[in-house]
Amino acid sequence: MKHSIYPRLAWTGIRKNGRLYLPYILTCIGMVMMFYIVSFLSSSEYLASCKGGKDMQMVLQLGCGVIGFFAAIFLFYTNSFLMRRRKKEFGLYNILGMGKWNIARVLLWETFMIAGISLAIGTAGGVLLSKVAELCMVNILGAEAMFFMRVDTGSIANTAVLFAVIFLLILANALRQLHFANPIELLHSENTGERPPKTNWIFAILGAGLLGGAYYLAVTLQNPLEVIVLFFVAVIMVIIATYLLFIAGSVTICKSLQKNKKYYYKTSHFVSVSSMVYRMKRNGAGLASICILCTMVLVMLSSTVCLYIGKEESLKNRYPRDINLSAWTKEAEGFYGKEVQGIRAVTGETLAQYGQTGKNWMDYRRAETIALKKDGMLYAEDPGAYDVISNSGNIWQIYLVPIEDYNRLMGGKEELSGREVLIYTTKSSYKEKEILFDGHEPFTVKKTVDFVGDAKDAMQMVPSMFLVVADFDAVVQEFMGLTNYAGENAFALKWIYAFDLDAQDEEQIEIFNVFTSRIREFLDECSQEGMKDAKGLFSITFEGLARERMLFYALYGGLFFLGVLLGIVFVFAAVLIMYYKQVSEGYEDQARFEIMQKVGMTKHEIKKSVNSQVITVFFLPLAAAGIHLAFAFPMIQKCLILFGLTNGNLLVLVTLVCFGVFAVLYVLAYRITSHSYYAIVSDLNRA
Repeated sequence: MKHSIYPRLAWTGIRKNGRLYLPYILTCIGMVMMFYIVSFLSSSEYLASCKGGKDMQMVLQLGCGVIGFFAAIFLFYTNSFLMRRRKKEFGLYNILGMGKWNIARVLLWETFMIAGISLAIGTAGGVLLSKVAELCMVNILGAEAMFFMRVDTGSIANTAVLFAVIFLLILANALRQLHFANPIELLHSENTGERPPKTNWIFAILGAGLLGGAYYLAVTLQNPLEVIVLFFVAVIMVIIATYLLFIAGSVTICKSLQKNKKYYYKTSHFVSVSSMVYRMKRNGAGLASICILCTMVLVMLSSTVCLYIGKEESLKNRYPRDINLSAWTKEAEGFYGKEVQGIRAVTGETLAQYGQTGKNWMDYRRAETIALKKDGMLYAEDPGAYDVISNSGNIWQIYLVPIEDYNRLMGGKEELSGREVLIYTTKSSYKEKEILFDGHEPFTVKKTVDFVGDAKDAMQMVPSMFLVVADFDAVVQEFMGLTNYAGENAFALKWIYAFDLDAQDEEQIEIFNVFTSRIREFLDECSQEGMKDAKGLFSITFEGLARERMLFYALYGGLFFLGVLLGIVFVFAAVLIMYYKQVSEGYEDQARFEIMQKVGMTKHEIKKSVNSQVITVFFLPLAAAGIHLAFAFPMIQKCLILFGLTNGNLLVLVTLVCFGVFAVLYVLAYRITSHSYYAIVSDLNRA
């Protein structure tokens, strides 16, 4: 046999089966293009030179791995539809005298052609669009755009190697199937059906139980730390439950529809239901995959879009003032030393130099620790307080604040006596009337109040409890004897000093740099003069909102870009699965509908039957994804709190918009796939 016949047979097979191969090739091209773009951005020197660019690239590098892993799984999945359709053709080749080795060479050429087309067009498209993507990322960072093209040979090499490996694995899988199949099986593979599966109540009940348990976790968990710990458990439960319910539940639906004579014995329902029940086991798994992909898209887009839109709010929650200073001291006397007065003086001089007075001042003392709540008691020195997994939901960040500092900050006139306290909590509520610390007299809760909170509380997983006390120095002296598991003081003493500026970002950054430099110089002078060894007494951190803004934009912008990109990938994956299911089942049902046409069934009745089948089955994933999203909403909201986003109304609005847009795309996909099915079963091409 001439060697030139193999590439001709391969190309003829691709061309003759264009209805199947064209979407597959376009998908391969899209995957190559997206992987190159993300790889290009993650190694772009220009992006790395922008402020926050390196942080954004860390997120994009994670995206490279996700896209590469998903591309391998998805292309394997879609290729299985192609192989199912081509097996009949290969069986005919085998019967006509071609050995399996010859067919293998045809498969080799097919794979080589598809890989060549995909890599060539995908890489070229990626190179052309990479600059657009880079400009989008630069715009997110607020940097200056540079209009020059760059081709990253390293990214091209990485893309070529990854997809070469994927195509080789797909070829190996196809050759494996060919090796273990005999000619008769190949010839009749298209006509190989499934026995109508029996209703499996065990699977249905198990699926309902798992789904109910996951929904219960999503709705009842209140502590963000518990949400983080159990989120992936709930996700796995939902995935398993979705497969079980779609497989077992869809069979049950078809069985019940067959028993309903008024519904079943109609032209538009009889054919669709009777054909679905023979393939429902496979249909159920495919529909479950579509449902899970839809849910992933909705969760990913709603969360990343919400984070990006609310990035300024998150930034303000994390850095409540334009300039924030935190100082830790080893002794309570440090709050009243010359260092504190000196820092206030340096601040005033620096602000005066720039014509600023500062506003929204935060200036207060506090003692803080981590405590484990157990049997109504708080244990600040228990080693279990640091066992996050086993004690999830019972760990609190405790802050003790002087009443005089509270009144000055909040403009209040509260009065306390003895062991009375005011309480303010975040992320969770504390309903007890007494605060009990192990080995100490209880504090009595006089009133629940509001407070300025803590900048880092927005990024913490555990809830915070602020206790405003009457005699701060006495309470500090009382608790300073407590030690944690490391033998250190359980309570740390901290001074919060922060203020806002009436200036643009550039000037704020300049003021911040001068401010921090002068304070460090002042503390060095204090140390040299023997003023209580300021370096040992103080450990200071400085945070500037304007300086950190680019880092926030980089993180949230990178997540937003990646979320949109992966959302597009998952949407196309769901659409392609729907398309291939419709096309493959259309070819399987073609003979049945041909017989029905011969006995009098019109094309109009065929179309009604097709619509009945598609509407009955293919809208179930969208409805189920909407229900999954609704129950997952509380978990998503609590996870976003850890990113500093507390605007629940924004999340609701973004989620509804994302679901609405996705539903429109899903309806369009339904119309396209149902038309393909109808075109096959009604023989439109020869009409």
